[in-house]
Amino acid sequence: MHMSSPIQVGETRVGGDAPLLVIGGPCVLETQAQALEIAGVLQEACAESGASFVFKASYDKANRTSIRSGRGPGLAEGLQMLGAIAAETGAATTTDIHEPGHAAAVAEVVDLLQIPAFLCRQTDLLVAAAATGRPVNVKKGQFMSPSEMQHVIDKLEEAECSNIMLTERGTFFGYQRLVNDFVGMGDLMSLGPPVCFDVTHSTQLPGAGTGQTAGRPDRGALLSRSAAAAGVDAIFLECHPDPASAASDSGTMQPLSAVAAIVRDAVAISRIARQQTMGASSVTS
Repeated sequence: MHMSSPIQVGETRVGGDAPLLVIGGPCVLETQAQALEIAGVLQEACAESGASFVFKASYDKANRTSIRSGRGPGLAEGLQMLGAIAAETGAATTTDIHEPGHAAAVAEVVDLLQIPAFLCRQTDLLVAAAATGRPVNVKKGQFMSPSEMQHVIDKLEEAECSNIMLTERGTFFGYQRLVNDFVGMGDLMSLGPPVCFDVTHSTQLPGAGTGQTAGRPDRGALLSRSAAAAGVDAIFLECHPDPASAASDSGTMQPLSAVAAIVRDAVAISRIARQQTMGASSVTS
């Protein structure tokens, strides 16, 4: 297994021999108080375990199963909330963008721009994100092979973005089912940029609920441990104080009370995996 080329997200180094990064928060912004509560628990868990931390929450969910589903506070209010969270916690932040016209405004507030999986091939969106100068995290489309993500990397690099991260979030397997191909994830890691494993969305059963996405959050901890053992540079973990009442992805959300144990175990396993990787690199160099 090759070590990734490290990138910089705010003050945080990601990839290479850097500690495991946890990207975490609620799926969508609901209230300022709740977001700060979640950020506090995640930040404390990461500090205790030795992980880096980036807070994530969406200001708009433009890809909900139903047109009647809530989408979040919107661009202006959402960016105000994210800015306030960063100011109060000191944490780096990230959010997803769905339209090229949002990239510049979002980049003024957050440290890392996220490209949703369904939009990972959208050239205009990638170029707009690259133009901001911020690092860009692209989720691998559920419909794409790992090797096809090289085209995404090429687009970003040609648009003069060198701080690139890729995120694995499962691959379509029949109807309403995602699987995680760990051989394929090894292929994704071999492309060079740091790789994040999306614990939450890998447990999705897309569209399997009544007008919403269902999931298997009970398997989240297992997938997190597996990804850490595989040597990923980051894990993506959405959580909520009361998952059943979450405004988005309630069927896959991890309970906030479970976060500390998931982070602790992932970091411990990641340290072992990275020691082995660095040992193998020193032998072959």
